[in-house]
Parts: sequence; C-alpha cells; structure tokens
Amino acid sequence: MLGERVEEGNQMIKGRVVLIKKNLLDLNDLGASALDRIHELFGNNISLQLISVVRPEDESSEGRLRGKLGKAAIVEDWITTITPLIVEESTYAVTFEWNEEIGIPGAFLVKNDHHSEFYLKTLTLEDVPGHGQLHFDCNSWYREEELVILRGTGSGMLQEWDRVYDYAFYNDLGNPDDDIEYARPVLGGSSEYPYPRRGRTGRPPTKSDPKTESRLPLLQSLSVYVPKDEQFGHLKLSGFLGYGLKSIGQFLVSEGEALTDTTTHDEFDTFQDVLKTYEGGLKLPQGKLLDQIQENIPFEILKALSQSDVRPYLQEFPPTSKLDFEIYGNQNSSIKPSHIEQNLDGLEIEEAIKSSRLFILDHHDSLMPYVRRINATPTKIYATRTLLFLQKDGTLKPLAIELSLPHPEGDQLGAISKVYTPAEHGVEELNTHAVIEPFVIATNRQLSVLHPIHKLLQPHFRDTMNINAFARQILIDGGGFLEQTVFPGRYAMEMSSFIYKDWVLTDQALPVDLVKRGMAIEDSNSTNGIRLTVEDYPYAVDGLEIWSAIKTWVEDYCSFYYKNDNMVQNDTELQSWWKELREEGHGDKKDEPWWPKMDSCHNLMDMCTTIIWVASALHASVNFGQYAYAGYLPNRPTLSRRLMPEPNTPEYEELKENPDNVFLKTITAQLQALIGVSLIELLSRHPSDEVYLGQRESSEWTMDSEPLKAFEKFGKKIRDIEGRIVQRNGDHNLKNRMGPVKVPYTLLYPTSEKGLTGKGIPNSVSI
Repeated sequence: MLGERVEEGNQMIKGRVVLIKKNLLDLNDLGASALDRIHELFGNNISLQLISVVRPEDESSEGRLRGKLGKAAIVEDWITTITPLIVEESTYAVTFEWNEEIGIPGAFLVKNDHHSEFYLKTLTLEDVPGHGQLHFDCNSWYREEELVILRGTGSGMLQEWDRVYDYAFYNDLGNPDDDIEYARPVLGGSSEYPYPRRGRTGRPPTKSDPKTESRLPLLQSLSVYVPKDEQFGHLKLSGFLGYGLKSIGQFLVSEGEALTDTTTHDEFDTFQDVLKTYEGGLKLPQGKLLDQIQENIPFEILKALSQSDVRPYLQEFPPTSKLDFEIYGNQNSSIKPSHIEQNLDGLEIEEAIKSSRLFILDHHDSLMPYVRRINATPTKIYATRTLLFLQKDGTLKPLAIELSLPHPEGDQLGAISKVYTPAEHGVEELNTHAVIEPFVIATNRQLSVLHPIHKLLQPHFRDTMNINAFARQILIDGGGFLEQTVFPGRYAMEMSSFIYKDWVLTDQALPVDLVKRGMAIEDSNSTNGIRLTVEDYPYAVDGLEIWSAIKTWVEDYCSFYYKNDNMVQNDTELQSWWKELREEGHGDKKDEPWWPKMDSCHNLMDMCTTIIWVASALHASVNFGQYAYAGYLPNRPTLSRRLMPEPNTPEYEELKENPDNVFLKTITAQLQALIGVSLIELLSRHPSDEVYLGQRESSEWTMDSEPLKAFEKFGKKIRDIEGRIVQRNGDHNLKNRMGPVKVPYTLLYPTSEKGLTGKGIPNSVSI
C-alpha cells in the first residue's frame, strides 16, 4: 500500500488484475518490459483507486456528484513476474484498503507511471464487505474528467497512444501531391457530397490542396490513428496480416503464370483459365458452395436477386425516374407492355401490379449521373432496370433488362435505352461501415463506460473504427484496391455520397425496410406488424427472427434502467449523445425531419435495436457471403469493359461465333480479377477471436442480475433461431432457400467457425 500504515477500523480487500503487456503481433515487447522494471525500481508503479458508487465526494463543474476515491494501491510483484515470449494474459495481485466510507466500489481509477502501455482486461475484488466478489471488465473505470480527455481539444495530430474520439470529413481519400489523377472530392460537409463523419486523425493537409488531409505511406498503414481502445487485438491483427500475406502470395503466383501465358496476357482465354486460378499454384480456397456456384451460375444469380438486392415491387408501369428533368432530360423507362406481358402467367400488367407480383431491381437513377464519366475510362457501364415476376412457386423470373446510356449530344436530351428479354428457349461501405462510425465516436465522447446504453452498445462497435481506418488507407483511397477492381473506379466513393442523400436512419429497421421496398405490407395481426409479400424470402424470414430477438433483448435491458419517459428525458448524458449524433456525426442530415426525438423509452429502444441490427446482422448478410457468391469470377464480375455489341457489326458477329471468348473479354481482366478475388477472400473471413451475436467477451460485463438474465435469454433465442434456420434449409418446398443447386442460405446463421464459411453474425462491423 505504497508504504502507508493501515488505519484503524479499515479492512484489506484482496484483488487480482488481468492485463496484456505491450506486444508486437504475437510476441511480447521484451524491451518495453525491461524498461517497465527499471521504472518500478525507481518507484514508478501502476496504481489503482476504488471509486464509491454510494458515497459522494464533491461536485463536478456541471454540478454532478462524483464518487469518493479510496487510497491508491499498487500492482504487486511486477519485477519478479516473468514476462513470457508469447503474448498471453498476465495476472497480478493488488491489495486495497477499504472502509465504510467507500462502501461498494462502482468503478476504479488506474494510473500508469511505467514507460510502456498495457491492455487492462479485468479487475476482480475477492471479498467486498456487504457484497462479496466484485468483477470489473476492461475499461470499467470512470470519472467526469475522463470524458473530457476522450473528446480531445479538436486540434493537433493525434498519436498512437492517444484515446481521443473526434470527428472529421472524409477528406483523406485523395493524394493530389502524388498526382492530380489521385485527387478526390471531400465527402461530408456539403450539400453536393454529404457523408457520415469519420474519426479525426489530425494529419496535416496536402501541399496541393489545403482541404485534403495528407496520407501515410503505404508501409506505415498499420500506424494509421484510431483511439487506443479501438485498435485490433493481437490475435485479430496477426490473423488479418497473415491472411493478407497469403492472399498476396496467391495473387503473385497466379499473375506470374499469366505473364508466361503464350496467348493473351492479362486475359482469361477460356473458362478453364479461370478455373486454373483455383486449381494451380497456391490454391485459392475451395468449398462446397463455391464448387456448386461454378457449375450453376444462372440459378445463383436468380437466387441472389431473391435475397436482399431486390428493390420495391413495381407500383407503376412503365417505371419513371426521379432525376431532375432540366439536367438529365427524360429518363423514364422505355420498357413496353409487349416486352413482358407474354410472361405474366396470363395476368394483365395492372393485375400483376395490384397483386404485388411485379418487382424491379432499379439502379437507373443512382448510376445515370456517372455513366458518361465512367464510360470515358476503360470501364463501360449502363444505367439499368430489371423487371422480375413472382411465380406461384415463390421464385422470381426475369422479364426484361433495360440498359440506358446518356444521349451522345448532351445529358439534357435524356437517355438512349435498349430492352433485352429472356430467350424463348432458355453497396456495403456506406450502409454499415460509414454510418456506424459516428455512433462509435459519439458513444465514447458522451456516454461514460458506466452508462447503461454505453454497456449495451459497446460490443457492437468492436474494431469498427480500426477496420474503417485501414479501409481508407489501403482499400477505398484514390487509386486503391476498390477503384482498381469495381466498375465505378475513381467515382466509387463519390457515388456512395450520392446514395447517402437518400439515407434515413429509421428506414434501416428491418420491418420498415421491407415495407419500403415492397417486400412486405403492414399487418397488425402478423409478427413484427408486417406480412411478407414473398413468403419464401430467406433474408427476410431469418432476418425478422433475428430482429425480433434483438428488439426483445433491448426492451428487457432498457426497461430495467428506464422506468418511464421522464428518466429518458432527464438523462443528460443520453440527450448529449443523441444531439451530437444528429448534429455532428451525421451533421449533413441534422435538419432532416425524420430524426426521432430522444424523449421516450419507446424511441430509445427503437434506435438501439436499429443500431445493433445494422452493426451485426445487416453487415453480416452483405459481407460474409462475398467469397462464397463472388469468389468465382464469372458468377459476379466486378466490371465490364465493353458495351453490348450492335447488330451488323464485327463485334456482334464475334459474339455469335464465340460467346465464351467475348464474355471473358468483357468482364474483369485477369490482373484485376486476381486482386479482387484475393481481396474478398480476406474480407470474408472470420478471425479466431470473433464474438457473435448473443455472446459477450466476458460473462461479468455488468453487476446487475436482471440484465444478465435477460442477456442469457437473448443468447438462448439466438441458438434456437439457428435450429430453425437449419430446419428451413432442409425443407425442399422452400425453393429459394436451396433450389436445384442444393446450396443453403446461411448468411444470417448466427454463429460460425473461423475462416471462410459463408455464415456467422459478429456483434460488430469488424471486417
């Protein structure tokens, strides 16, 4: 006890601290450990002070009471405890002096006077008078001043050891100092390019453009700033780097073989060339799902359409455009009744619309403003509309695809469109990654770690800021991997800003989303208040069960802490959190009328349910099937290099004579394909330390028994849902779940093994 004598009437409480020392991937930093021992010799220790949850000491500057501080106690035997070579948990004893004035500790204050940082996992007190054993999870310590530190000053370059959460625009994607070709617009802070905020790093501006933040060199990518508490753990980082190197190795071997190709370099000459990518050299991962997709491409495309990409059911025919007529001219659809009426099972078009059996996959308005610019590059695209018909067996049948280009003499002259019908004989970064990051920042800036909503949401923010920072550094930056491998190229992120203009937080709730897209109708007699228009819709059926489980868990948890609406309204931290989310985190949307007020238990529960859904299940449904469904390139090409050939042209004759060769020359070239497949392999993997929905890293994350029981009930519900998903996938009457290819829909199956599995719902947007 720092050499002090125990005062009369006080008791000693034994405790144990579990921590991880500073490390380099899987190895402890032995040099740092040696320096820490030297600091110990000179009396520079690690000390902890208990904070009373029942005894006030004084008031903060805002008039809030603060818990009484106990005497400092040092972490014992640091010098004599051997530091292992491999990273693992280290346990140290600590002894606190306790008296009745402290009462039950609700938090603790830690002070590190060592040379090096450490990762504090837990503190356990063995026998607290009147309570018994007491357990604190990592970072379970708080005083009012802590939030001031976490908010930072808003200036200066942030360093590796900082724990500052602050906001910035997406102004770090371009690199005009390197080449004007790599200049990119600032996303966020303007009506032209609205966008959610990211975490601030404070790097200086570029020399060429003061509005653009300078970038780190590629080899320093791992040093990109994120708050210390948001950085990957050593297991996650080691796995991420290991599989990244593996993917690079696969790419280099395959590209080396392409360089020796005796026919056409950087082209797949035959479909056998595509298969060699998976069979030769360092093999790309295989699996039952990928094998079956390779053999059954058409069905898998149709199956994908029946999952989560289909937009609203058709409400008018022909479809119309919402683009500004004065800028883009007539952009309404040119699809005519004669194109589709023979494939409607005898129904008239109006009958099919009224019975909710016509659907549209509509990418026309989102793409048309960019088509002319993208087509000026080697990549070629169309603005598209696809009509589909819901058949009696619950599957969707393609009716027509409309491909549109801007008028060659000017945008204001409208679209030039062509419609293709079947032969008679036969965007994730924005909606999950970017929109969640402001919630991570605001939660850490405005809600103390002891706040119940912080404890509820914290698992769903794990690793999000770190993976987003890595993405800005090496994936979505100007000239980065994303621009090299997908059709929008340099306009990819700019297009996501265009889409964000229509983003509405309340629409992200699954029942609301399904109704908005025409995949469900409101029905007060049905579960979740909606009835599906396509009963065999795997994403919706599984998703609604997950949504309901999350909603019940949130309601059970919040109702324990908030007994009435007044408690929500009078929670100053909660009100500051919601205000900052709206005005800062999503500042470009702050004046939108759809923002709910944080004035009731109902609104609080709805918003927390939606946040958890987006960070967990929604992200999982679009991320972890990437390699399974798009790992075989011909199934999901990422770009097109040719427009459709016109009749009576040499290109058209080539298409008739050798359609396979034309197809391979049209889709992603070999080099880009190898980069893309290697990338989605990396992004589709689960690490070994993944924490899934219904799980927590620690079973003692709160001292309150009722929330613990509610979470246990939530976990059981999630496990029961897994069983029902397996049952549905075994029902041969549900054709959209399996189909003739016998590939089950598992993207919303809650748990998973590590690796490439095509299933599993992690708690957070962590990859």
